[in-house]
This record gives sequence, C-alpha cells and structure tokens, in this order.
Amino acid sequence: MYRGYKMTFRTIIEPFKIHSVAPLRMTTQPEREEHIKQAGYNLFSLRSDDVLIDLLTDSGTGAMSRNQWAAIQHGDESYAGSPSWEIFKDAVQNLFPFKHIIPTHQGRAAEKILFTAICGAGKVIANNTHFDTTRANIEYTGAEAIDLVIPEGRDPASRHPFKGNMDLAALEALINERGVENIPAVMITITNNSGGGQPVSLENIRGVSAICKKYNLPFFLDACRFAENAWFIREREAGQGDRTVVDIIREVASLADGMTMSAKKDPLGNIGGWLAMNDDDLAVTCRNLLILTEGFPTYGGLAGRDLEALAVGLTEVVSHDYLKYRIESTAYLGKALVTAGIPVVQPIGGHAVYIDARALLPHIHPLQYPGQSLAVELYKVGGVRGCEIGTVMFGRKPDGSEEPATMDLVRLAIPRRTYTQSHIDYVIEVCLAVAQTAPQLHGYRITKEAAALRHFTSVFSPI
Repeated sequence: MYRGYKMTFRTIIEPFKIHSVAPLRMTTQPEREEHIKQAGYNLFSLRSDDVLIDLLTDSGTGAMSRNQWAAIQHGDESYAGSPSWEIFKDAVQNLFPFKHIIPTHQGRAAEKILFTAICGAGKVIANNTHFDTTRANIEYTGAEAIDLVIPEGRDPASRHPFKGNMDLAALEALINERGVENIPAVMITITNNSGGGQPVSLENIRGVSAICKKYNLPFFLDACRFAENAWFIREREAGQGDRTVVDIIREVASLADGMTMSAKKDPLGNIGGWLAMNDDDLAVTCRNLLILTEGFPTYGGLAGRDLEALAVGLTEVVSHDYLKYRIESTAYLGKALVTAGIPVVQPIGGHAVYIDARALLPHIHPLQYPGQSLAVELYKVGGVRGCEIGTVMFGRKPDGSEEPATMDLVRLAIPRRTYTQSHIDYVIEVCLAVAQTAPQLHGYRITKEAAALRHFTSVFSPI
C-alpha cells in the first residue's frame, strides 16, 4: 500500500520530451583529420556539418520550446512601439527591475555600447574575470580590463563552492590605487565563464555592491548565466536553500546599477541580448549609440518574434525542475571524467565542463597551446568540438606581447535542451580515448592571427 514515501532515483531525466529532431552526420577519423587540417586546426573554422557533438559553446545553440516557437508566430514586426517590445520589457523587468532596458542583437553589442559610453584611455574596469568579448570591448576603447577573482578561482583543483567570487580586498586596493575618477564601473560575471563556469555567492555580490556604494561607483552585472548562478546560491550557500530562484535573482539585481546580457545563454534564445541600467543620463547616451549601431530602442537589432521568444525563455529558465536537470546533467559529464582520472576544473560548473589541459599535457609548454592541442584531438578522435579557454584566447596582450594565461582549459559547453544522456556518454568515451594518448600529443604554433579576439580566426600548424 502506498504510504507517501518519497522515492529518489539516480537516473537524470530531461524534464521535457523531444518535439522535433535534426540529423547528425557521421564521419570517419581520416575525414575529420582532413577537415581540421583544411580549417587551419581552428575549431571555429570547421563546418558544423562536419561536427558530430558540438560543445564549442552554449551561446545560442540550445533548443527552443514549443511555447517559444508559438511566441514567434505572435511576434509583431512594427518598426517602433511593437507590442512584442512591451512583452519582452515586462519579462526582463519581472526579474531585473532596472529602469531602462535597451535591447541588442547579442551580448557583445550591449558591451560595445556600454564601454563606448563610459570607457577610454586611462580608465579601468574591474571584474571577477572578464570573458573574451568583454575584455576586447574594454581594451578597444583604450581602457584596461583587470581580473580580481579570488585565489581559489585560479586553481583548477580547488573545491571552493564559489570560485567565481571577486577578491573584495583586491577590489578596494585597486580603487585606492587607481582612483575613483578612473574607474567608470565595476563588473561581476555570473557565472564566471573564463574561470570554469564557477558561481558567485550572494554574500560576495553583496560585498561588491557595498564597496561600490562606499565609493559611489556604478556596479554592473555580466549576467548571461544568472539562473544557473542563482541555483548554485540556493544549493550551496548557507541560508538560501528555502528561497526560490526568482527571489534570489531579484535580490542580485537589486544590488546592482545595471547589467549586460547575452540572451543566447540562460534566456534560452538563439539570438538576442540587452543592456539595462538605472542612470537616466547614461541611458540617453547608450540609446543614441544603439540607434547608430543596432536599431530603434524598441527592437534594438532584433525582430519582434525574437523579443517574444526571449520573453517566454525568461519564464522557462527559472523552473526549478529545469535547473536541477541542467546542473546535474552537466555534473554527470564532469564526474565521469574525474572518476577516469582526467583533470577538470572542480567543483563542476553550470554550463560546461572544463578539462585542465595544462595538467593533462604537462609536456606541452603553455606557449605551444596545450588547450588547442587537446581540443583538436577530441575532434579528430570523436568529432567532438570543444573550445580552448587559455593562452590562445587570453595570452596576447594589448602591447603585442604574449604570456601564458592563468590556466589552459578546454571547455565542453553543453547546449541547453539539445543532447541526450547517450550523446554525453559518447563524449565521455571520446575523452577517455584521448586521455590514453595524451603523452603523444604535440603543441601548435600560430601562423596567422587577428589583432583582437585572435582565437576566432587564427590559423595554426602542428609543432
């Protein structure tokens, strides 16, 4: 007789069923070796049709729900004042009640507008860890991007539950050293992508906010993975376990003065983003730049149908069932690699598993790009496309010099609602096969690179 016992099962199931499918093209290893050679050994230059499991990024690569597709049909494409804009704005402000919401076609456009408005030569932007486009947009203005993550965030093996936290003492020291007048804003990235998808605690966000208020400095969130970060706060931070994700998100927003957003991540869109703030004068400047580069303030480079799809995504991403599945399924991959002895950034982050390529390939010097070597081999062996997060991405400095990045990682980013457990089991097998041949792998040199964001277009050759 059933007596209301609560049953717990080990199997992670997707809290959805598949509505439509896209085919995958199978290739052989000799074919893949030729494909990557023709691509100049750059994973970004591969044709997606030649990739079996694509873990290059979780940005814009997820599957939209039937309700999002239905919202697309409801989209209104009026140039100005579309009702789709109102639906989008209300959905954003329900979670992030900033006064001004400025839509953009993706997150880097929001960064470009913000930093064009506030940065310039001699200015400094502090962050826990800037991601690639954030750093590039800051440096393009002549300003300096400084990372102030806690020491544990630079140690792949550290088990600190909030390795994305900003070093509060270092932040205050930077303010006193550089001067308030030279720091137009402080940012914090949730979750900390460059540091292994690691979350930031609510306590730390409160601490950053308090310091910014003390010195009257604007505080902005790079909030691409806000829901995943809120879930980690709920699961890991003392006193937060009984709160809803929505409640945590709203408190985080209340501690900041503005935000940038790539809606291609947690808002479950294939395109889109926004810039938000409370400052009236800054909003005027940013909207003028928006009109110059993106579009009218009520669509900002997006179609009405995109705005409505994002509005629905913002309601779906805060589901506790979805977030539990999302975080646990990512951890499933990470734990399997740890069990097999493959070094990864721990604890496992929200949107990706990061293999510590420098630890796995200690015979390859950081300036010979162990992360790139590992990423290329994962593709050759199994058709799995990951992304180097290391010296290729961050080693080139604004003055043209090059030095090893803090870590050399390979990110296996999991697209949202896209792959099943059998796909991930296959990825695990590929990683294990590559790890067995790790001592035989060689480094790479760059034979052609761009002045900024070189990892997107560089051409490599084997050493």
